[in-house]
Amino acid sequence: MNLDLSNALLSVPTGPYQISDVSSGQAVSFSLIVPTYNESKNVQQIVQILTQLLDHALPNDYELIVVDDNSPDRTWEIAQQLIPNYPHLRVMRRQTERGLSTAVIRGWQVARGDILGVIDGDLQHPPEVLLKLLQAVRNGADLAVASRHVEGGGTSDWGFVRRLLSRGAQLIGLIILPNVVGRVSDPMSGYFLVRRSAIAQCLLNPLGYKILLEVIGRGDVERIAEVGYVFQERQEGESKVTWKQYVEYLAHLVKLRSRGRISRLNERFQLGRFLRFGLVGLSGFVVDMLAFYLLRTSLNLGIARSTILSAEIAVVNNFCWNDLWTFGDVAQHQPKKRQRLKRFLKFNTICLMGIILQALLVSGMHDVLHLSEFIAKPLAIAIVTFWNFWINLKLSWRVTDVR
Repeated sequence: MNLDLSNALLSVPTGPYQISDVSSGQAVSFSLIVPTYNESKNVQQIVQILTQLLDHALPNDYELIVVDDNSPDRTWEIAQQLIPNYPHLRVMRRQTERGLSTAVIRGWQVARGDILGVIDGDLQHPPEVLLKLLQAVRNGADLAVASRHVEGGGTSDWGFVRRLLSRGAQLIGLIILPNVVGRVSDPMSGYFLVRRSAIAQCLLNPLGYKILLEVIGRGDVERIAEVGYVFQERQEGESKVTWKQYVEYLAHLVKLRSRGRISRLNERFQLGRFLRFGLVGLSGFVVDMLAFYLLRTSLNLGIARSTILSAEIAVVNNFCWNDLWTFGDVAQHQPKKRQRLKRFLKFNTICLMGIILQALLVSGMHDVLHLSEFIAKPLAIAIVTFWNFWINLKLSWRVTDVR
């Protein structure tokens, strides 16, 4: 029996990327958007898995919306054929627009849920985490983000280069837009839930594939919860990660930054932790200067080499005290040697950038400004201290640990 599904597709909204404060049609608790492009091999499986989960958690009180960008493999058509067997499924085919971020917003514009969400259509986001995200919103969060960088999170099989690019993008984000990027541990996550009321009537202007920054930056998001998840390698289809995504991410940061403060941010400053970090830094300064003096006078090493070695000795000192004291409340939940080693490598990488800058500053002030190296050294330390404190504070001593 052939069913006529010609009228089953949702109409694509036009105009500004703005979400109404009331849902259209019969309201449901939850609307989940699944943006797709050439996911014909995955769409049936993800619809089946999500339906099984949500039928149990929210019986007859949810909807799945597949938003397809007119895939050459006709993903939209395969999804459309599933509708008779999955009554909570709705399908949209976009033929004049492209891009994951705008696809998600167009889906939210036709959604009927009080809670809006997004999940990738390639099965790289584990669907079972969805229930934890839902619970976080029910417990009062305006935004619940699935993160690879909190307890229980990780990546299944990423190479060194991809890990470096991901972390590098986060560090750059903290520098360009700290009050937005710094609110979450995984700002490039594409798996999250948000209350409709937190983004209703906000004029969104996304760029590229990462919409989370737009939601945090332009929405009225007060409370954020994070849930750890392990990012899976795709089983079918081709990866869509390209250099263009990283370029668009940086351009998006600059665009948000250029508009100044774009949402109400009530970020609590951890004064006690800051004071402990400062005292540890002071001890590191003493260790650094003592080691620098001994390396220069006793071993007669060059200025640059002495600067680097003494700074590294101070880094080890600072890490030990920070791990035991400054961030001890976090570290006690990650007591294994492998976890401590990961924390040290992260801390050392951040500080290494500062050490390189410090060596350049000391050599420059000595050779160009003709300052004594024993005067140039503390000046350089003072300049670089801001970098070390800010980045480590925003990363909050987080560790990715995959079992």
